[in-house]
Amino acid sequence: MGDAEQVLVRVEPDITTLDATQWDACANPSGPQGEAARPYNPFISHAFLAALEESRSASAETGWAPRHLVLDDGCGGMLACMPCYLKSHSQGEYVFDYGWADAFERAGGRYYPKLQAAVPFTPVTGRRLLVPDVAQAEERETYLLNAAATLLDRQGASSLHLTFLTQGEWERAGTLGLLRRTDQQFHWQNQGYGTFDDFLCALTSRKRKLIRRERRDACKDEIVIRHYTGSEITEAHWDAFFSFYLDTGSRKWGQPYLNRAFFSLIGQTMADRILLIMCERNGQPIAGALNFIGDDTLYGRYWGCIEDHRFLHFEACYYQAIEFAIAHGLSCVEAGAQGPHKLARGYVPQTTYSAHLIADPSLRSAVARFLAQERRYVEMENEELTCHAPYRRTSGMEDDNDA
Repeated sequence: MGDAEQVLVRVEPDITTLDATQWDACANPSGPQGEAARPYNPFISHAFLAALEESRSASAETGWAPRHLVLDDGCGGMLACMPCYLKSHSQGEYVFDYGWADAFERAGGRYYPKLQAAVPFTPVTGRRLLVPDVAQAEERETYLLNAAATLLDRQGASSLHLTFLTQGEWERAGTLGLLRRTDQQFHWQNQGYGTFDDFLCALTSRKRKLIRRERRDACKDEIVIRHYTGSEITEAHWDAFFSFYLDTGSRKWGQPYLNRAFFSLIGQTMADRILLIMCERNGQPIAGALNFIGDDTLYGRYWGCIEDHRFLHFEACYYQAIEFAIAHGLSCVEAGAQGPHKLARGYVPQTTYSAHLIADPSLRSAVARFLAQERRYVEMENEELTCHAPYRRTSGMEDDNDA
């Protein structure tokens, strides 16, 4: 650090022991007049990370042992921080390195434990180098990355993985020698639409008809869709939603990542940042989608159901989210990882970023070669898919090129 700034590095095994106000001042800093210096990201907030740990969803027992890095000014003040975990597996990350682990262990190495700088179970782009808006921000980011490399060595880990970074952090990590990886998600972008129909008018006629038919068919079995946020969300809602989540989790992952206590905790501490979309039939909840509300983005996170109704998933997760974003002036909807099927519904490809530090030189060299090829593939695929987005190409002219 600079001569004017002294710093100590701490490794904290429990985020609940850290001051929430100081953590949030680094994660979601405010400007000099109290306005947000950056758009609020709910997932790097102290409340969200603490709910994961307090509920024991993210714990040593589940393979996510907290090892949060904190830069301290020596007087108890937090200069910067990084959410970090010692992992005994690669589950719940959405940036897949199973092949790396398998290759290394077949060659006689030990891939686990590894360090993961991430938000557990959350494939959402956001800062991982949590530094307030100060003149020394760049210097503190570099210090965090160097401290993480030191922690890697001291923990006897094979590697360090910073996943779903911002592009700026990704570029900084690359200058320090970390391997850079890209991937793909599909996001909806608000082009100043006043209504959902305005959005539809931006699409080709065939895609408009597709979406209108899906929306009509999704609710034809007397299904009613309701939005709940803030104090409107009750424990009964969480009971119902958790049953939906368990059904989806058991089918997708074998064992759901989150437990029932997690949902109560975020309901207590983050309700104003939550949009819970519930689908009801004959007065009974049958499906739901959980979203988090940022300053400029609606983040779709979990969906589940106990009855199967055609197109209801698209309605609850994609179209209801778009309507909410338009009504509240949000610029983006992030509807989760993967899913090229989102393209036909107005969600376009976006690049996601991760950075990796691998201790073993042979494994590092092999992964570096793979990532160079993978980055080119991701770039070409994003360009190709963008060309097939369902939007009209020329204002005032119909273009029915299908996605």
